[in-house]
Amino acid sequence: MDYQSWIEGINELASLYSFDILSDGSFSEIRLMAVNQMNDVMLHMVPDAPEFYPGIPYRSYWMDLNFESYIYKCASSAKPLYSYVNARGVWLKGFYLPIADIWGEYNCPPLPKGAHRVYCLYVVNFTEQAQTDSMAQRSPEVAGAVLDIGIRLHEATDFYESLANTAAQVKEFCGARMCSMYLVDKVTRECTFVSEDGVHDLEEFASEMGRTPFEVAEIWEKDLALSDCLLLQDLKIIEERDPEWYRSMLMHGVQNIVFYAIRYNQTLVGYIWAANYDVAKTEQIKETLELSTFMLAAVIANHFLISRLEVKSAMDALTQVGNRNAMDDYVKSIEKGTAKLPKTLGVIFADLNGLKRKNDEEGHDAGDRMLVRSSSLLKVVFGENLIYRAGGDEFVIFCEDISEEQMRERISRLKMLADSNLDVSFAIGSVFCEGSYDIGEAVQKADELMYQDKKEYYQLHSAT
Repeated sequence: MDYQSWIEGINELASLYSFDILSDGSFSEIRLMAVNQMNDVMLHMVPDAPEFYPGIPYRSYWMDLNFESYIYKCASSAKPLYSYVNARGVWLKGFYLPIADIWGEYNCPPLPKGAHRVYCLYVVNFTEQAQTDSMAQRSPEVAGAVLDIGIRLHEATDFYESLANTAAQVKEFCGARMCSMYLVDKVTRECTFVSEDGVHDLEEFASEMGRTPFEVAEIWEKDLALSDCLLLQDLKIIEERDPEWYRSMLMHGVQNIVFYAIRYNQTLVGYIWAANYDVAKTEQIKETLELSTFMLAAVIANHFLISRLEVKSAMDALTQVGNRNAMDDYVKSIEKGTAKLPKTLGVIFADLNGLKRKNDEEGHDAGDRMLVRSSSLLKVVFGENLIYRAGGDEFVIFCEDISEEQMRERISRLKMLADSNLDVSFAIGSVFCEGSYDIGEAVQKADELMYQDKKEYYQLHSAT
């Protein structure tokens, strides 16, 4: 009986591997001995893959350090192993089974002197979505560690404080010198760096590698090489894959690292790593972070979603300035005393002249373009102030802690820019407040002054 005939009797995706345990206790490279027809697609997933033959080096097709570690451990210890990981775009449930040598020297290279050959059968199935019952098959130690991490993740009301607490818990469990999380919002292309000490300056960290923060995230995904994690007791593989990251880690005294991608529905939302960890706990660390990253992914993805919803609820989609709800919240917060009354405040109403005529004569698309151009002018002049679209063609700007002269200068600049743009004209009303004042009354007064200016505009231009 040969390898292929034997493995075809397994009614799951199956592959057979072997390696030699040498006389000094080291291992040879892993060889792929057989793949059943159900799993034959694996061989065709690699571009320009070589033609298969029994005993071909496993790395002719893949290089997954975690998978190799499981093969080595299973066959050398003669103990079965189980893994459930999010890798290659799916959730993989893998069973590693040590197999006795029943083939002798069939189709194998000669054994080195003093060596012996071992085999591992890998049986796998996969799903697009995670199966929680598959995650439950863990040791009491791992289950307890995951529970502790879950508690730390949810015990604080502030999102970033929760992540800092979680990083501290992971660091303690891993026996690591440092632990951090790197959040990645692929929609906004924004990243956040969090450790047990809180949120850190990301620009400085990324610049060490000559990259932007988002470029760091993109390159790390390539460094993982389709795996879910890297558990490295030395950094040689990082030196080969990513020399810039390798140099950065050396700068910070990193000697070993466990590095996990955090994915929600196969979308990357972040990374977590622990550096200079207790290598004696490698297997428990791997299993613990497999489950913990699943919890983290849901929390992080939910935070991103809520943040975007908050932005949408406060942002005018067309002009990308604050909307009426956000303006009302600002005014109410000052009126109720939940926000501090600025020492000085410039309140400016800017109403876009001619929008109705533009919509009637050229259509609403032309009117929208006019609104976008007008908001762009407002951002140029009042970019550091609070700008809101209060209605269809009305904008309100609040200039906190400026002088009246500064407010007048900015209004003059806006009029100058509008005059140079034949398509944009503003009617403007403004009020300057200082000392003790009522913000609601100031807004109403600025609105009235704006309407006076608009009336004069239409009288001069005979517009309707």
